[in-house]
Amino acid sequence: MESNKYKEWGLILKLAVGIGLGAGLGLVADESVMTVVSSIKYTLGQFIFFMVPLVIIGFIAPAITRLRQNANRMLGAAISIAYLSAVGAATMAYFAGLAIIPHLSVPTSIEALRHLPEALFKLNIPPLMSVMSALVIAIVLGIAVLSTRARQFEALLGEFESIMLFVVKRMVIPVLPFFVAATFAGLAYEGTLTEQLPVFLKVVVLAIVGHIIWLAVLYGIGGALSRKNPWQVLKFYGPAYLTAVGTMSSAATLPVALECARQSPVLKRDTVDFAIPLGATIHLAGSVLTETFFVMVISLMLYGALPSMGTMALFILLFGIFAIGAPGVPGGTVMASMGLVVGVLGFDETGVALLLAVFALQDSFGTATNVTGDGAIALMLDGLFPDKQQDA
Repeated sequence: MESNKYKEWGLILKLAVGIGLGAGLGLVADESVMTVVSSIKYTLGQFIFFMVPLVIIGFIAPAITRLRQNANRMLGAAISIAYLSAVGAATMAYFAGLAIIPHLSVPTSIEALRHLPEALFKLNIPPLMSVMSALVIAIVLGIAVLSTRARQFEALLGEFESIMLFVVKRMVIPVLPFFVAATFAGLAYEGTLTEQLPVFLKVVVLAIVGHIIWLAVLYGIGGALSRKNPWQVLKFYGPAYLTAVGTMSSAATLPVALECARQSPVLKRDTVDFAIPLGATIHLAGSVLTETFFVMVISLMLYGALPSMGTMALFILLFGIFAIGAPGVPGGTVMASMGLVVGVLGFDETGVALLLAVFALQDSFGTATNVTGDGAIALMLDGLFPDKQQDA
């Protein structure tokens, strides 16, 4: 147990150092240095995102086979919880926005950013499939193996899970601090940390407060359903939160999130292996909450009025569905919602560009909320399916 604690805090320290060093480098580096940094970020990102679909298959499919008769019901419950979480977070943001946004002094423009140089060297490692394809394959494989009682293939999935666990621990997690450092160097070089952040600080702070409130709601519900102390899950999520802040990606944070959730003494291993990879793909409540708040601010800023309640209701209900299918990569939520932003809210090119720019400011914190909230979903599922098999 002590060694796990040392590893946990060691990772937190490495991530924090990576964030600090990366930001500092980005503030003083010239274009030639940043081309090297961009190359490092590109190469490490290619490796990480290549592994993510394999990690999803390696953990979700075997977890489904171990769930036995609860597999179909648990999958449906997880998707329903993720949707309700997104809609609930967006609804809370909407009513908070109605009360707060009219009283904010919101600036009407943002400073232009420096252009981040292209990577000097690009090692292309395209994933074998998309994240959603991996998720579908994992679910279909797990249910099919379970239904046909294919014991040999079930054993093969178990072996693949062990292989991917080795890859996560020995290959993916060690490179994450370097990827985080390169990411923050790019943000600092572009000017995001020094120009945009002060301008929109009020909006971002309000969004972060909303994240904290929604996490409290999720973990409160998880604790009530499972009758277990939610702090025994939440307190292990420090490394995952920091990794998400640095990578701005639920998918890239998945290996660390699995490690964090597995340390919880109140979560069953099968539930963790099922819920955490699934949540990284479909649970984006933090990002949905923030985007809802931002579209209201931008609507008032550019078009002179907040969207009507009917318009926002339609936007929120559809956004919850789109969020489930959004890729777990930086900016995945806002990109998935572009059709709704234009078609339902009526944003023009200026509004879309401003949303993309402002959303990038908090993308890391929204992603961190998404990832941390996955632990609450696992806690809820443990409460809803208490008769599931215990860990071996």
